[in-house]
Amino acid sequence: MRISKLRHLTLAAALAFGLLTSAPVMAQGTQTAPSGTMAPPVATKTSPTAGAKSETPKTELLDINSATAEQLDALPGVGKAYSAAIIKGRPYKGKDELVKKKIVPEKTYDGIKDKIIAKQK
Repeated sequence: MRISKLRHLTLAAALAFGLLTSAPVMAQGTQTAPSGTMAPPVATKTSPTAGAKSETPKTELLDINSATAEQLDALPGVGKAYSAAIIKGRPYKGKDELVKKKIVPEKTYDGIKDKIIAKQK
């Protein structure tokens, strides 16, 4: 019985030590000025694009009302059958009509919706 209590005590101590040593160390984030007010943040040198949105070139959206069968075939998940159905169902008021009119399944539409547009004449 005495050994059992010793094992539990040792296990609890080891667990507590493990938790204390694995806890993240917090650094003080602000400095206090001598007058007791907060010191202004220190300016750090960063790259010119830090904080700005990445400037990736925007890909041109494919107009489903005027695209050729080859252009539609190039879309992910769209083959010859879907491209022919898209062309047959023209004109579209909005790109979401591809799903509403059951031209393409929802999963296929989710893969191409950011790459297409339905321009009006």
